Amino acid sequence: MNSTPKDIDSKRVPKHVAIIMDGNGRWAKKQGFLTRVRGHEIGVEALRNIATASAEIGIEYLTVYAFSTENWNRPKAEVGALMQLLVSTLGKELSTLQENGIRLNSIGQLDALPKNCQTELNEVMEATRNNNRMVLTLALNYGAKTEIVNAVQRISEKVASGELKSENIDELVIDQHMFTADIPHPELLIRTSGEYRISNYLLWQIAYSELYFTPVLWPDFKKEDLYDAIRTYQSRERRFGKTSEQIQST
Repeated sequence: MNSTPKDIDSKRVPKHVAIIMDGNGRWAKKQGFLTRVRGHEIGVEALRNIATASAEIGIEYLTVYAFSTENWNRPKAEVGALMQLLVSTLGKELSTLQENGIRLNSIGQLDALPKNCQTELNEVMEATRNNNRMVLTLALNYGAKTEIVNAVQRISEKVASGELKSENIDELVIDQHMFTADIPHPELLIRTSGEYRISNYLLWQIAYSELYFTPVLWPDFKKEDLYDAIRTYQSRERRFGKTSEQIQST
């Protein structure tokens, strides 16, 4: 059943939406909890609801910033709780992924995650690999600068070995060496919590993404908020360097 609101053009829903899920800690503090962990727990519920709503509305790719390379600098207890939450959540949410035809994917320096996280992540990705309604990508231990450095290193190795000529390096070649090689670039990037930063997220991929910032903290972000972001996206003119007249003529 398609639950797309009538005022949203189902033919112009962005194919790929990326989200910076920000505000879990501030939400917990605002609610009077002694630790930030409760905010992350409620944030998981928000992700479940948004992933389900995204699949229903016709979004094909949803990529969320779950844990950055900089997040290791947070208090050790919080990092440990986040890793444990990741393990417990993956198993619990498998049925939701299967019921909604969602395939789980992940990008980042995954080898640096705790072994139990890697194991659980791989098991759920394998279990959902045939689902084709939507791809949910978790950016884990992810940093865009690291991703770009990694791509440059891999390309340089191919040039040094003679597998690739330097004059043949173009945007497509670079795309093919990014963590997101099999994922189209996002048309819409959403950041919650009222912050106006990209925070080292998908820097290469969002060159022409529409940016949407909302003051809503991530645990409070509902499907109605997602719809608002899509309405704003559909109200904008995406020119890609052309003039308005050129876009209108086509």
